[in-house]
Amino acid sequence: MSKLASDTAMVLAAGMGKRMRPLTATQPKPMVRVAGKALVDHALDKLADAGVARAVVNVHYLADSIEAHLAERKHPQIIISDEREQLLETGGGIVKAAEHLPDPFFCLNSDNIWLDGPVNAFADLSAFWDADKMDALLLLVTHKAAHNFSGKGDFHMDAEGQLRRRQSGRIAPYIFTGIQLISTRLMRDAPDGAFSTNVFWTRAIEEGRLYGTAFTGQWFEVGTPQAIRPTEEALSEV
Repeated sequence: MSKLASDTAMVLAAGMGKRMRPLTATQPKPMVRVAGKALVDHALDKLADAGVARAVVNVHYLADSIEAHLAERKHPQIIISDEREQLLETGGGIVKAAEHLPDPFFCLNSDNIWLDGPVNAFADLSAFWDADKMDALLLLVTHKAAHNFSGKGDFHMDAEGQLRRRQSGRIAPYIFTGIQLISTRLMRDAPDGAFSTNVFWTRAIEEGRLYGTAFTGQWFEVGTPQAIRPTEEALSEV
């Protein structure tokens, strides 16, 4: 197994799951089942398989059900970051959990489903990681490798891996998978309260420290109920 850049991941599981309604009327989005398994378990199983030892999971919407579900897991070790009082979005959620996060740490959405290529996603990130140059390294896919995705893409990437955002009205060749490797340096001088990780990314782009690497596997966007069946069909063919 390739040596990983970190033994810890932040799993973002606190969102309201509005796009997944009506399935999220009575359960949080990470508990929605795809191919017989809760979305959050797809992500956590991938972490365990890759050898990531700890997962810090933030909770807000219907938090009790996620906590009860995660209490049954053995691997990875679960640490709960409680956002019941205030939903802090992606950036604020990471900052709140900072005391549990080493430098660097993986970060991923709890609704991610993917099929690894020749090496797993976390090994892909680890192999390209350069702490001297990077504040964050994003795992990206091309449109061809992004299933159930119909957007215009997120980033352009140069030959060195440096990222710039898609311009309004244009198409960008790379889509963010929701999986990244983050230096704690990215979180310096953080705003108070709720805010998006985009705040950090914007500064990192300006400083030339936001990088990407192209994923060697296949990625599935599971943001709506309509995406579940095609995802299950694709997984059944593996």
